[in-house]
Amino acid sequence: MRELHIEGDTWMHRLPPRPKLAMLAFLGVGLFLTDRLGVLGAAVLVTAILYFRAGMPSREALRRLRPAILTIVLVAAFSLLFNPLHDAIATVFRLTALVLFAATVTATTTIAALIDEITALAAPLERIGLVRAADIGLAVGLVIRFVPDILGRYRAIREAHEARGIKIRILTTLVPLIILTLRDADNIAAAIDARGIRRH
Repeated sequence: MRELHIEGDTWMHRLPPRPKLAMLAFLGVGLFLTDRLGVLGAAVLVTAILYFRAGMPSREALRRLRPAILTIVLVAAFSLLFNPLHDAIATVFRLTALVLFAATVTATTTIAALIDEITALAAPLERIGLVRAADIGLAVGLVIRFVPDILGRYRAIREAHEARGIKIRILTTLVPLIILTLRDADNIAAAIDARGIRRH
């Protein structure tokens, strides 16, 4: 499986995971506390600069954003149908800034570091008996780790459709994608149980 992390020596790479996760949380809260387009637009600009300076070639950076851009476009379309123009633009700006900064965090932080940090942050919840911190860290790490593989499978399914001259439809691409993803999830769960990770 491929990682979302990119090797580099930017200040975001050198920053520990906890401040980056804290910044992401504060950004998420702050963006939804304002509806001023100037502030939201500035947030998009700043997060775009951070993302495109994370050490990736521009083509790779744009390729990674394709699924998120599609989601933002769909959200924008629905928002325009049911909300005033100002609110629709504000929604798009918020989502774009959050996506760009979240992508920056995952590109500049290794999966192992994220898992360790999330496990440490969940430790207080484990002490009061609500969750198992290690399980939460493992689950989040697996989700992030799976993203590039799911996107790769989606591209392979599309290319198979095109090679056979089959019209690409949501149903004919989504169903095999879900089946393949669930199959791999079962295999990974079996591997985790075989190693006794969840029993430690």
